[in-house]
Amino acid sequence: MRSTFSGLNTMVRGVFANQLSLDTVGHNITNASTEGYSRQKVNLAATRGQGVSSLYGNVMVGTGVDSMSIERARNIYADKQFWQETSTQEYYKTTQVNYEKVEAVFDDSDKTGILNAMDEFYKAWQNLSKDASTASARVAVIEKGNTLADRIKTAGQQLQSQINSQYDDMRVTVNKINDTTAHIVELNKNIMQQEATGASANDLRDQRDLLVDELSKYMNLNVYEDEKGMYSVVSNGITMVGGVERLTLEMSDPINNGDYGINDYVINIKESGITFLPQNGSLKAQQDTIAEDKAYIDKLADMAGFLLTTFNNMHQQGAGINGTDSSLGTFVTQPDGTVVDESGREYKGPLYGMNFYGDDNTVYEWDADNHQMKATFMTAGTVERSITFTETNNSDGTVTRTPKVDISGTVKSTDTVRGINIITALTVNGQLSKTGGQNNVAARIFAVEQKTDENGKLLDGQYEIVPNGSKDGTNAVNLSALMNMSGSEAQQYNTANIHLNHSGEAISTSARATDADSLNAYYNAITSRLGSDAESLKAKESSQEDLITQIVNWRSSTAGVDWNEELTNMITFQKGYSACSRCLTTMDEMLDRLINNTGTVGR
Repeated sequence: MRSTFSGLNTMVRGVFANQLSLDTVGHNITNASTEGYSRQKVNLAATRGQGVSSLYGNVMVGTGVDSMSIERARNIYADKQFWQETSTQEYYKTTQVNYEKVEAVFDDSDKTGILNAMDEFYKAWQNLSKDASTASARVAVIEKGNTLADRIKTAGQQLQSQINSQYDDMRVTVNKINDTTAHIVELNKNIMQQEATGASANDLRDQRDLLVDELSKYMNLNVYEDEKGMYSVVSNGITMVGGVERLTLEMSDPINNGDYGINDYVINIKESGITFLPQNGSLKAQQDTIAEDKAYIDKLADMAGFLLTTFNNMHQQGAGINGTDSSLGTFVTQPDGTVVDESGREYKGPLYGMNFYGDDNTVYEWDADNHQMKATFMTAGTVERSITFTETNNSDGTVTRTPKVDISGTVKSTDTVRGINIITALTVNGQLSKTGGQNNVAARIFAVEQKTDENGKLLDGQYEIVPNGSKDGTNAVNLSALMNMSGSEAQQYNTANIHLNHSGEAISTSARATDADSLNAYYNAITSRLGSDAESLKAKESSQEDLITQIVNWRSSTAGVDWNEELTNMITFQKGYSACSRCLTTMDEMLDRLINNTGTVGR
């Protein structure tokens, strides 16, 4: 038989259940703007019924309601999708920022960039070609050459700074990752302790998921939950967090990279010492953008290498306007700057075979196979320059005679030069920059002419090399054209045969640092590719942003707090609370009547 007061217990359970549901609604409403919060709901269930006999047997009478648990609304599939796509989005964002910085390095919109310097350098040579004897035109060539070298160097230094900044950002990212994984471990511990009694640590779980959201920005990851409710976070096959244990990332000691003039770093796992290689996220983007910036330094080095090799080779074939043309011959530049002939007397002829860029005692050649520059340094005072000519028999019976410049000397050292070191070597020859050095700019060319006797009669089979007149600017024309000339077009100008006496090996003048492209075409290809890549990445980033928005909406549809829904629930539970309270009052009045106003026998 049911207890007289069992109805009261049923209503009390109803009051408690509705009160708990109202409290949960209030918790949802107050946390509607809390980042990472998932709405919660009380799971209610009818309590076990009580058997009561009836006319046809026992019946089960309900005894009310009780709360089973308070659960958060969460879609784990949306979470996994969000973590995966967030890594990709952050990769695009970080890479896009780097592209914007690189575009600023190569910005030519305000006429202070490399393209403007190349154009001015080209125009200076064109002006010089019109009158090679004009001092102002010669000085302008040197000044514009200095400007171009300075712009290329500045761009290289900016890219170096950008790489160093990326490493600084990477160090900050590594620290954030370590802090995040440490907090996840602490939350794993707290969640395990709170849920040991069967409760659900909803708010702590929200905080942990928010940390995983943050961690997914830095690296690709997969998340697994064990039977104790603790997360394991795995990235690239490495368990960064495993329950109450975690791995720590650290930056390696600096690794000197002489090719780029910087210190490189790798990311190691402190506990094992192995290298950590993320596959996505901002950390991966930082590593990739550093490699990208190095590639652009290499492209600038290609341009500098072109000027130090191909452009220098062309300049070496011409002559300055200093000295007396009739005194043309072999000469050696002494360490003190004086020039002597083969007999050790003062050389009075025009200078030739000089570098426009780089050191005057160094021969530069491009090693196309290894994509590097070879610099052969010769002892000052031993570098001898001489000029002869070669003869080529043509099919029509004529003979072509071509001037040939030879440079020999005592080799001090031979180095291979790469990256930023090529750019650093790009300075205008000091012989041209000193007082009166503009007269050594090789604007005119040599010609092979048949000798004559004192009466002006041509001497059969006798030829000599002579520089063209002082106003000749043919070599200036060739040098200006070289800026816009492809490799195949420039073959006719690559006639210098420069060799070193220590080896007797001829240096190839056909290999170009810019491959078959002219300097102008090569630079335009760099900037065009940069713009194309940046635009393509921007489109990818925009598309990824749209995808993330869809996933966030998907998550919010499950975990987000809907004000209308919560207010509706509030009214529902308020009415339920009031109804249970009213029913409880009614039952109390009935029992009061039963106990106090009936059964007066014996009074």
